[in-house]
Amino acid sequence: MKVIATPNAPQAIGPYSQAIEANRTLYISGQIPLDPQTMEFVSDEIEAQAHQCLKNIQAILTEAGYGLENVVKCGIFLADMNDFVVVNTVYGQYFSEHKPARACVQVARLPRDAKIEIEAIAVK
Repeated sequence: MKVIATPNAPQAIGPYSQAIEANRTLYISGQIPLDPQTMEFVSDEIEAQAHQCLKNIQAILTEAGYGLENVVKCGIFLADMNDFVVVNTVYGQYFSEHKPARACVQVARLPRDAKIEIEAIAVK
């Protein structure tokens, strides 16, 4: 088992790792739309927040030697399911040819009152 950490994604805001690699599988913790340099939200807009979550996931994948093409499953957590269409459009910009399995649910509340959180599992 290997802990993955990069300064190019937000540092954990609790007792967890950005990602753990075990048996050629990378488990990426849920990413909220924090800018890794400022640890503040990139925007209040859902489109920018979705992009930042996926950029954070990309940074962790890169640090671990994986790419978006290695992602097999994503979980998307939304504060408001009315944002689904916008999030789906942004998500499709990252996963156009390769389409991992996915779940998307509305939740009562997310850390720091984010509008979105995305987690991922990747396999080599």
